[in-house]
Amino acid sequence: MSFRHFPLRTVLIVILAGCAISNIGFGLRSSFGLFLEPMTVAHDWSRETFALAMALQNLLWGIALPFAGALADRFGAARVIMFGAILYSLGVAGMSIAESGLALHLTGGILTGIGIAFASFSIAMAAMAKVVGPDKRSLVFGFGTAAGSFGQVLFSPISQAFIAAYGWSDALLLLAALTLVMIPLALLLPGESSGGGEPQAQTLRQALGEAVTHRGFVLLTVGFFVCGFHVAFITVHFPTYVHDLGLSASVGAYSLALIGLMNIIGSFLSGMVGQHWSKKFGLSAIYLLRSLCIFLLLVAPKTELNIYLFAGAMGLLWLSTIPLTTGIVVQVFGIRYMATLFGVVFFSHQVGSFLGVWLGGRLYDHTGSYDSMWWAGIIAGVLAAIIHLPINEQPLPRLATQGQGG
Repeated sequence: MSFRHFPLRTVLIVILAGCAISNIGFGLRSSFGLFLEPMTVAHDWSRETFALAMALQNLLWGIALPFAGALADRFGAARVIMFGAILYSLGVAGMSIAESGLALHLTGGILTGIGIAFASFSIAMAAMAKVVGPDKRSLVFGFGTAAGSFGQVLFSPISQAFIAAYGWSDALLLLAALTLVMIPLALLLPGESSGGGEPQAQTLRQALGEAVTHRGFVLLTVGFFVCGFHVAFITVHFPTYVHDLGLSASVGAYSLALIGLMNIIGSFLSGMVGQHWSKKFGLSAIYLLRSLCIFLLLVAPKTELNIYLFAGAMGLLWLSTIPLTTGIVVQVFGIRYMATLFGVVFFSHQVGSFLGVWLGGRLYDHTGSYDSMWWAGIIAGVLAAIIHLPINEQPLPRLATQGQGG
């Protein structure tokens, strides 16, 4: 195993701290869908009101992440994540006292979204990737993604238990306090940026120019839109969709937890696939299988067992796109500006997230059903599977000659 110039102890500490940050940051936000019904009932809001807040959260996450990534590439991940954890906590706490839709949009949407961006799992993974060699980066991305998934396993039932025991408002305050745990964890990450051993001659402007003129980068960015559309819609609306079917609220919470649990397996498998086989073909297969899972959900009887089967199957495909997507970015362009370049790709993901969450609420309010969103997800998955096929995964010549690909 290649650990670059870092001692093994440092590598292990960085990987464990990065995984813990990913666990908390991603896991906590994945539980917000559990608050849709109690908050809309308590305030007499439409589902679109709550959905727009979550959509704004996803959009601001996407808008802010390239800037957060650039700062992390320049000054190191630790300071950026600590700043993000504070904003994240303030935003979630603000949700608990929001009395109007506008207040919810400002706190749970804009402030929380910016906080999530600066405390993003992708910034933690960039720090993790810089302490290992190219031969292990896809595997490290799999570790970080799996840790985020395990956060979903933990926080979905924890959040549901908080809501049941203390009410939704106090539950949000407890979650806000938990986000602050990321601050001491960030102190364990490298305090200053490391270029990962790559030459520093290329500027950020040059790196961005190189990426946006690369056809594969553009296709990867477009395809990642669909991942956001799928994941955000299901995260926010699936618990309520399940309750609308006449099943208990706990089935929705357990479904989210099952998605996270199975995605631990999916993320590890994805990381292993990225080590040995084509990443773009892996991505195409994931999107095509997602479409198949959604189709089977629509045509199958809506029993508790089938809901769990869907959650388990979708969990295997959930964030398994991330190790392969980040792997292509690093393999083609190198590690130096990984956080920034993945931030650009991720912006497309969050535009898809915005549309998935907001349209889900809007179409439900107008039609009384989520069926049109499910069919849109099927079509989008097939298109994404096609879009990834022409991507050129070969490292750029400047990396190939330096041995920095992978």
